[in-house]
Amino acid sequence: MCTRPADALVSRRLGGVAAALSACILSAMMLSGLAHAQGYPTRFDLGAPATEQDVAPIAIAISPDGNGLPVGSGEYARGKSVYDAACTACHGADLMGVAGLPNMPNGAQLRLIGGRGTLTSKNPVLTVESYWPYATTLFDYVQRAMPFTAPGSLSADDVYAVCAYILAEGKIIDKTTVLDAKTLPRVVMPNRDGFVPDPRPERFR
Repeated sequence: MCTRPADALVSRRLGGVAAALSACILSAMMLSGLAHAQGYPTRFDLGAPATEQDVAPIAIAISPDGNGLPVGSGEYARGKSVYDAACTACHGADLMGVAGLPNMPNGAQLRLIGGRGTLTSKNPVLTVESYWPYATTLFDYVQRAMPFTAPGSLSADDVYAVCAYILAEGKIIDKTTVLDAKTLPRVVMPNRDGFVPDPRPERFR
């Protein structure tokens, strides 16, 4: 069997690719030289290095063990006041979500409580109460993203308080519980053991 015609075709194609690549490199070099000759900079030093003060307002991640939680505290009564003022428009007075809001998820996705025991069913109800594994995640999310119209505007005391209100309404903690940097990480969420550790940590190093 003769393979020379195929070999010749492959050789011609490779030669064409090499020629095209050479032309591209040559064009880039010519353009770079032209830009330099006309006084254009070869590097644009835009912006400035971020300082610790710049980073601090956004370096607010809270770990499951509570590392990063700020000083402060909050309880149910204050949390209800904060919730009524800042949260009911989307999540509803009953924490079950408001349907029909423009440019927003449907009402079920805005629901905060209920849904226990549904995660393995055909129609799982994903809420803070039924799905979230750590109470500290609730603090983290509310602190950085809520309320929707003014994210990051709540004080640490307000965030602790609204967390206490939501968790108490979900019957996860008692209404007399005061949440702070020590007590919040101790809250055991109903789905604490519902997540499986990823066996491939080497892919995320």
